[in-house]
Amino acid sequence: MKSFRNAVLCSASFGVLALVTPAHAQSADAAPAAPQSAAQDAAADIVVTGVRASIEGALKVRRTSVQIVDSVVAEDVGKLPDNNVIEALQRVTGIQVTNRTGGEASAISIRGLTDALTTLNGRNVFTSDGQSFALQDLSSNLIKQVDVYKTRAADQLETGLAGQIDVQTRRPFDFKDFAFSAQVRGIYNEQANSYNPNVSALISKRWTTDIGDIGILVNGSYSRTKYRDMSVTAGAFVPFATENPPAGSGLTPLQRIFPGDSNQNWQPGQNAGLSTTPGSTILSNGVTTPYYLSRDAIFSNDLYGKRERPAVNVALQWAPNDRSTYTAEFFYNGFRGETYNAMMFSFVDYWGALDSDVTKDFSLYPGTNIVKSRYAGQVYGFNSADYTKSQTDSFLYGLNAKWDVGKAGKIEADVAYQNSKYKTAFMALRTDRTAQGINVDFNSGGGIPSYSFTDQSQLTNPAAWNLAQLYDNGERNKGDAITATLKGHNEWDSGFLRRIELGFRYDDRTASDYIRQQSTDSLGQSLTTLGSGALFTTQGFFDGRANVPTSWTLPSGYWVYQNQDQIRSLYHSVFPNFKTSDQLSYTNVFNVDERTFSLYGMADGEVSIFGRPLKVQGGVRYTSVDTKLDFTDQYSFAKTISSVATQRFLPSATLRYDLTDKLKLRFNYGQTLRRPNFGDLNPAYNLTGDLTNVGYGSGTSGNAKLKPTTSTNYDLALEWYFARGSAFYTTLFRRDVQGLVVSLANRVTVTGTGLNTTSFVVTQPQNASNGKLQGAEVGFTFFPQKLPGLLKGLGVQGSFTALDSSQNIPIADSAGNIVGQSTSSFFGVSKYSFNVTGAYERGPIGARLSYVWRSAFLASNEAALFANPIGIWRTPESSLDAQLTFKVTKNLAATFDAVNLLNSVQQTYYKFGDKGNAQQYNLGTTLLSRTFALGVRYSFQ
Repeated sequence: MKSFRNAVLCSASFGVLALVTPAHAQSADAAPAAPQSAAQDAAADIVVTGVRASIEGALKVRRTSVQIVDSVVAEDVGKLPDNNVIEALQRVTGIQVTNRTGGEASAISIRGLTDALTTLNGRNVFTSDGQSFALQDLSSNLIKQVDVYKTRAADQLETGLAGQIDVQTRRPFDFKDFAFSAQVRGIYNEQANSYNPNVSALISKRWTTDIGDIGILVNGSYSRTKYRDMSVTAGAFVPFATENPPAGSGLTPLQRIFPGDSNQNWQPGQNAGLSTTPGSTILSNGVTTPYYLSRDAIFSNDLYGKRERPAVNVALQWAPNDRSTYTAEFFYNGFRGETYNAMMFSFVDYWGALDSDVTKDFSLYPGTNIVKSRYAGQVYGFNSADYTKSQTDSFLYGLNAKWDVGKAGKIEADVAYQNSKYKTAFMALRTDRTAQGINVDFNSGGGIPSYSFTDQSQLTNPAAWNLAQLYDNGERNKGDAITATLKGHNEWDSGFLRRIELGFRYDDRTASDYIRQQSTDSLGQSLTTLGSGALFTTQGFFDGRANVPTSWTLPSGYWVYQNQDQIRSLYHSVFPNFKTSDQLSYTNVFNVDERTFSLYGMADGEVSIFGRPLKVQGGVRYTSVDTKLDFTDQYSFAKTISSVATQRFLPSATLRYDLTDKLKLRFNYGQTLRRPNFGDLNPAYNLTGDLTNVGYGSGTSGNAKLKPTTSTNYDLALEWYFARGSAFYTTLFRRDVQGLVVSLANRVTVTGTGLNTTSFVVTQPQNASNGKLQGAEVGFTFFPQKLPGLLKGLGVQGSFTALDSSQNIPIADSAGNIVGQSTSSFFGVSKYSFNVTGAYERGPIGARLSYVWRSAFLASNEAALFANPIGIWRTPESSLDAQLTFKVTKNLAATFDAVNLLNSVQQTYYKFGDKGNAQQYNLGTTLLSRTFALGVRYSFQ
């Protein structure tokens, strides 16, 4: 790797020298003109701006692209119309957005798949030691355009089953001469009652000199958000004895029935859970025993967060003549985050204190054995002050050169180096107590539980709480890559063969991960030991939207982190094995060195059929990946060294037939792949002790034998561009996916961990599933041409997507052996989704009102510790957002933005197959904040 890097750096140095040396054998008389705005049509007498320019510009990208591409184009310099890139993409056809906690959307899928490849100006980018990029960390203020490629050609990177998201920043040659833009916004987060800054500025200058055109651009942004997320969650399902347990079962009324050694009583982690039919039985102490299914716990999370995102983009361009352009770029984006989660957790379990008539202590859902509400006495509970602080810094340096060769040839060379580092520290200090009793209704309405304690006043009494466990973890990881690409093509104006392109790419990627972990048993001292300055009491929890405790006292996570030396020393004095600050060290748990070499060739042809052009593009991409792995077990410190080599030929083909001047038909065939995340290759255990008294802990591990997941893709699209700035399009698509990764669990014994058990149920990823995803999407954009009066400038944009997915899910026994198969949807796939946007652009006013909706979807699988259906589903999700711009002058505009106007919530529930629903199997409810932003934007060019 070192020799290659030296060679590439030498090439980079040569590229820098080339920036000050005129290109040989080429004319230097003229510089290239600034590109025309994407929102301008051939009709030069009609120019649109603002919201309409953004929508029409995106439509033009789709119409002129070979692949099926949907885009978001900035309305103006520094004005992508949303808080981050993901929120901007939620109106794109086939895009589904989720994870809206923290005051913003942070996860995205394309046609139900979540592994979209992210590129920045065509270059693959990543965050720290991962294979993907945290797209939400990109400031929307820096973005010129975002293209979503749903089909792929041979010249595009092969990874990402979902597609490719290419984010384009601005460059100085985007402007004719001088350009300046600045934006200041204040964003109010309603739930956190916080006011947050969002600022950006761009300055660009272009000169015509004796050595050609030279341009420089500097663009920077900074945002800070303080947010609050509040959630209430009903615990998992486990079996309890009925009010009359049979003799010999060893049970008393309403006592919890544990799985027992080797799960001889019942098997946790069953995909569909235990039967809910009244009178259903399991074994207890070898006796057939009827059971009720009840939740084992109830808990509330009150999370306070802050994040900061600085970003800088610098670009230098030189065009010595009209046949060559050189670009040097630097891009930095950072993330600073801290969260304090004030958790209150209580078991709803049997502790020997019930009414004399136990039938008063519970109620069932009619026709089931599922407990709806219950009372439990002498219940154990804990509060947990969970504090996390994290930081990401990512740098990208790039050199690019483009040359015109001959009459119709072009060559492009690119060298890029990127480095990304991430570090996080986590401390959780628990306090515990035994409450007199708890009353719970696991769904008191709308899927939200209610609960109260008989001694509720003690929740805010520090003397009622004891210092319990302490968890002290940290992680540092980093990744870097140096990448070189070279490609060239030649074009012809006549004949069948119109274009040939060849290219290669070499990428040398490294990643490393370092962790530290330690925890203790309960300290047993009073919370008052820490002093009053260490305490925090929640206020106004859940905004009065549920009948739950609104206040409780626990250690302040901020204080714990700021006084971590004192806390560690306190626990060290009782538990000498617990390390103090000067004893802490990190274990290097994995190192990866991955080298990728790719070659591709593609050709474009054209033939006339019935007098209309049929355009054909076909190609093949060869990619070879050599991955060297070095892992260290954090408990035994044993090392595992291995290497994996894969090679693939990935063909692709696209047909475009213009049925008329306005009606286009496209067909695409291609193959793509998804590489395993580096962390998923790590076979070392990451374990958690027995936190809920089930008799064993849990854990995860990777699998060094994981192979890439591959997909064969088919797309058929019909597009009707029936008027300027208006279109209707529909696409049928199918993905046949092989080698999907699913998690399989097995019971293992691990000693020497320092945890409270040696028995663990560990899940490990396996290429043990195949699946298919198919569907249809319909989109439209319509700006009527002859509306009267004030209605001029009114338009509408929308889309609808229907998806159907299925994959086989292996069923494993406690030893990890596959004993059967079941069928499930893909994770993250909503069957239906739609969005609709009303847009208005007239005079000084530009406005947009958008509504997005997606149906319920499978989000994840529950840990294999409980009896509930294993699937965790999300209820349907939606958001109503608004943007408004008022131009005060030609260069000055005031803006207003609002997100989640309908105060939507995020909810989960259990379901597998036909079993489960959002009423009886409700899990968690999280309140999502509304945000309102006022701003001013100045631009001049």
